[in-house]
Parts: sequence; structure tokens; C-alpha cells
Amino acid sequence: MTTDTGAIRRDNALSLGDVPAWLWVGIVVYALLLINGSQLLGDSDTYWQTAVGQWILEHNALPRVDIYSFTKAGEPWTSSSWLAQVLYATSYNLVGWIGPVVLAAGCIAATFALFIHILGRRVPAVYAVAVAMVALALSMGHFLARPHVLVLPIMLAWANGLISASERGQAPSPWLLPLIAVWANLHGGFVFGLVLVGAFALDALWNADRAQQRSVVLRWAAFGIGALVACCATPYGWGSILAARKILDLGELLHLIYEWMPADFSKFSMFELAILAPIAGALYAGVKLTPPRIALVLGLLHMALSHVRNVEIFALLLPIVVLAPVASQFALRPAWLARTGAPMSVMAVVLALLGGWTWLLAANTTFAPPENQSPAAAVDALKAHNPRRVLNDLPFAGYLIWRQMPVFIDGRAELYGEAFEMAYYRAMQLKDVNQFLDILKKWDIEAVLLTPGTPAVGLLDHIGGWRRAYADKNAVLHVRTAN
Repeated sequence: MTTDTGAIRRDNALSLGDVPAWLWVGIVVYALLLINGSQLLGDSDTYWQTAVGQWILEHNALPRVDIYSFTKAGEPWTSSSWLAQVLYATSYNLVGWIGPVVLAAGCIAATFALFIHILGRRVPAVYAVAVAMVALALSMGHFLARPHVLVLPIMLAWANGLISASERGQAPSPWLLPLIAVWANLHGGFVFGLVLVGAFALDALWNADRAQQRSVVLRWAAFGIGALVACCATPYGWGSILAARKILDLGELLHLIYEWMPADFSKFSMFELAILAPIAGALYAGVKLTPPRIALVLGLLHMALSHVRNVEIFALLLPIVVLAPVASQFALRPAWLARTGAPMSVMAVVLALLGGWTWLLAANTTFAPPENQSPAAAVDALKAHNPRRVLNDLPFAGYLIWRQMPVFIDGRAELYGEAFEMAYYRAMQLKDVNQFLDILKKWDIEAVLLTPGTPAVGLLDHIGGWRRAYADKNAVLHVRTAN
């Protein structure tokens, strides 16, 4: 019996010439993100994240106390994303804002190329690409030039390594440990990587024969300890884990920060469709999962429902959690049997073409954060008054730090804490007018820079001792006229 490998390649690899489907998907995702590159700069936190990276490069040290606000100046602060901040700062210093855009777009594209590659080893290519496009659509809202996108390919590789080990009935390879060490230096979400170790250890235990269960427990426990030690391989040591936990202790505040808000089903959305369609398909087709996999699916769903920032984790990890059981149950055919990679010559040509196209696009396109988060004219007017203490709206915090002005508050919620930020929110929204007036007095505020829609703007227009010094569609500046 002979096998027509050429037919297998034609039938199972969605490629043009020698370029496999996973590489094509990566190229397309990269191109789409770069064409719309300014959207990756649509969060004011990009300003201060990059500013922190520049400070680290200039001082050849890591910040251990707050140096950006006057309300928390000198208080302990751990920059748990220091490596990502350095990478963004380095890319900015080299080529301007196109640098962070390319860095973020490249990591996201690598994530989806890897995603297709993982899926394609189990299911037909058309299914792999379709699932990847759904995951891309669900994740687009959280694709920003911030540290979390740099860890997406690491998270996916880490989870796939754990799943593969669990399915083989073995402990994960120690070579996975450097992944979570890098993750711990890039973003505080590495704690989730530790949680995944426990989850897949239970899955491995379920799959193991009774005689092997003790050995499986010991080997996974050893790997878990190794992963915990690897997470401490940061300049802050154990402090990185403690800092990552602080964000989860913000209580009521998490309901006011958009990315930490629960999912909203008041209107039909792509996310709702992505939940209902698999449920309907599972009920119709009779999909069966083991109890540990069911727990993993429910855990990922809970995370996505609790905080919208976890939607991309749900979109990327759910398919690979159910991949092996579903592929086995329905006898799905792998996408590529004859090869899993592209020749080095093809990779070199593709990278050269992408590099040339990126350079051409950068030379003819201006990338910059949006004006509504970059109130340049308002800050120029503010500096003309030379104030020492400015009460700022949160969307302007990153830009003020970028302009080397101490802020009242910024996006580092773990530094300010629940009580401080909730008091600030109630004051700015005039839910407690006396609290707003107390802030002006307690902190000896000399200028107030707010968005036009903030309720406190109207109050400042009508109370004595303050005058409107500047206003445009993005910002309103009030300065103190009397004590």
C-alpha cells in the first residue's frame, strides 16, 4: 500500500507554495494589526509603561518606590512588568511609536501562528483557521501596546506544554520552566500560569493508571515547585508574586476599571455567540470530557465572565483544552501530516518581505496615541502656570507622566489601593461634593485637569477661587486664583 504524500499535503495544508497555513495566518494578523497600528496605542497606560522602561534604561536600576505621583511618592512599588517596559522603551527609542506597535503586533501575530500550529496537529486546517478567527475577533478589544500582549505566545506555549505532558501521562519537561521565568518578568499574570500547573496535574492524575498515580503526583509536584522557584527569578524575587496578588485585593474598585468589569450581556455580542454556539454543538453532538477537563472549561468560562480582560485567555485556551478529546471522539484528521514547519529559506524570505513592508509603512504613516489621551495643548497651558500639585483625570495620567509631571493618580491601581481610588472616583463624579472639596484642600491642589465630561468640571466653573484657564474638546484646565 502506498501513500500519496503530495495529495496529503494538498488536502491538509492551507498553504501557497512552501508557506504553511500557520505562517500565512501570522502574516495576515501582523499586517492587519500594523495597518491599524494606532489602535494598539489606544490606552493611556502605554505612556507610563514606556516611561518606566526609559527610567530603567537611564538609571540601570529598577524602581522600588513610587516616583511618579505626589500622593504616593516614596511608597513601596514593584514594577512587575519591568522587562516588557524595557522592551517597549527600547523599541520607542529606536524608531518612535512605530516601535511599540511593531513589537505588540509581532507578539500577537506569533500567538495566532502558534495557535494555528497547535490546532492543526489535531484537526483539519479549515477548522483550525475558523477557530483562530473566532479567537481573534473575541480578543481584538484587548489588543493594546501593553505588557500583557507580549506574554500571549508564552502563555499559549506554556499551556500547550502542560496539556501535552498530561495527555502523555508524564510530568512536563523542565525546559518549560524558562518560559514561566520570562513570563514573570514580563507581566504579573504569570500567577495564572502556576494555577494551570495544578489544573493539568489533576488531569494527568485522572489519566494515569492507579499504579502510576503516586509517581505522577510526585513528578508534577516537583515540576510545580520548580515553576514556583522560576517565578521568583526576577529582580524582585518573591516580591513579584506578592505584587501580582495585590491587584486581586482591590475589591469594589475592580467593578470600575473597564478591563476588570464582568461581561455585559445586555446586548448580543460575539462573546455571547462564542459561548452559546459551543454549548449548542456539545449538546447536539454529545461531546464528552473528563471531569478535570470539564473543571478547566468551567474555570476559563468563569474567568471570562468575571473580568472582560480574560476573554482572550478563554478564546485561546478553551480550544486546546478540548482539542484532544474532541478530535479523538469525532476521529478528526490532522491538518498536516507530511510537515509541520516551513523551510528556513522560506522563513528568511517571508521575514525579509515583512521587514521591508514594515519599513515602508512606517516611513509613510504617523503612529501616535490618540489625542483624547494626549492633551498636549492643555498640558502646555498647565506648565505655563508652573503648578506643583495637579488633580488629574485618570485618562491623562499616562501623558502627564510622559511629560514628567507628578500626578495625583494613574493606572497603577495596586499602588493607590481600593480606599484611595474609590474616594477619588466618588469625588470626581460628585457623588460626594464635600469629598471633592476636601481633596482640593488636603492636597493643596493648584490646578485641575479633567475631561470635559467629568462632573467636577461644572462645579469648578461655579465655585470661588478657581478659574477656567484652558478648554478644548479633550481637556478642561482650571487653576487656583486664591487660597
